[in-house]
Amino acid sequence: METRIPPERLQDPDVRESERILRTCVHCGFCTATCPTYVLLGNELDGPRGRIYLIKRMLEEGRVTEAVVRHVDRCLSCLSCMTTCPSGVHYMHLVDHARAVIERDWRRPWPERLLRAFVATVLPDPRLFRLALLAGLPLRPLARLWPGRLGAMLRQQPARLPPPSWVDRPQTIPARGRRVARVAVLPGCAQQVLAPEINEATVRLLHRMGVEVVVPPIRCCGALTHHMGRSRAAHRTAARAIRAWMAAHRREPLDAIVVNATGCGTPVKDYGFVFREDPELAEDAATVSRLARDLGEFVAALGSPPAVRDVDLAVAWHAPCSLQHGQRLAHLPRRLLADAGFLVREPAEAHLCCGSAGTYSIFQPQISERLQRRKAERLAATGADLVATANIGCLLHIRAASPLPVVHWVELLDWVSGGPRPPALADAGRGRGDATPRRLPEPMGAG
Repeated sequence: METRIPPERLQDPDVRESERILRTCVHCGFCTATCPTYVLLGNELDGPRGRIYLIKRMLEEGRVTEAVVRHVDRCLSCLSCMTTCPSGVHYMHLVDHARAVIERDWRRPWPERLLRAFVATVLPDPRLFRLALLAGLPLRPLARLWPGRLGAMLRQQPARLPPPSWVDRPQTIPARGRRVARVAVLPGCAQQVLAPEINEATVRLLHRMGVEVVVPPIRCCGALTHHMGRSRAAHRTAARAIRAWMAAHRREPLDAIVVNATGCGTPVKDYGFVFREDPELAEDAATVSRLARDLGEFVAALGSPPAVRDVDLAVAWHAPCSLQHGQRLAHLPRRLLADAGFLVREPAEAHLCCGSAGTYSIFQPQISERLQRRKAERLAATGADLVATANIGCLLHIRAASPLPVVHWVELLDWVSGGPRPPALADAGRGRGDATPRRLPEPMGAG
């Protein structure tokens, strides 16, 4: 694609990179067929090709228009277009840059600015997020009476909050038996508040595999604010995470940084690019990206522990977009589940997003709910006993619309290799040998 971005704007390294990406696009349109918003809305400007054209004009003209904001806001950043693209267009970097430009140059209506500021402040901080959820519990029964975004937020409000988990405190958890690896993890901002059982299952499984686990003092990876275009806030958060991981790495080298939420893993693996121009953090960010591994990627490479339970459960596997399109690793958890004895089934339209997409379900509730219902129906149509996924956002979003229980795949692997039955499976399926084993005791010690 030909571009006419003025030379003075190309002094900005982000603009320069976006121009390079734009020039790789040949406008073939293969991406439109796999774009969820194009599939739903049928509008060329709500597909990758149309958005690329709008972003190109924005960078050439140096001004943000209402059309650019509307159609870029509707993008899920699911990256399905990158899987489909024959030309290798790095749409993720392009749309991330477009969002940063919009956030900097476009003045939204004040109610929207207030909502976005609230979300960007509260969600990445587990303590504030927990307080906000507790405050919202009394309003949850009224969710259907509230239109728009407020109603969407209340509908996502859980009926109850689990207590904070010991595994999310900064510490070092020793391996069981001979140590085969030393890793650091990411407790996650929303995950440790809404579903601490995922981190608990992760620690138990890694402990059983002979892995020493370092839990650093990290609240958030910066992904939420990054996808909102709030680059400065995202960089500050990511910088804190980089420094915490590198401190653990310098004390004693890490074999990996293991991330069990794929929506976090994809941006963490991209830190090297994001901080490429930062003289202080470029090298450390590149090291973190090099060490970053999705949990499925790490477990598959190490070899999961043998199953100690027989299971007779069919699992519908939902591959999050961040794993399927962002990291191209969706096959690994599916294989691990099959090797552990589960019958794994793929839904129709497996490539389409569930509509969670970080904060998308808050800011674009109508589109998000259409995709949510569509995904829940496709998963239920597999005839499976339950749904397994790999990202906290997908898990909660699908669970809210699904007749089937929804769990993180690591809960299943932990269960069959000696851990407790996942809480969401209390009444599901036909699993055999469900005696609950002794849980891993709370280890003491600083990270």
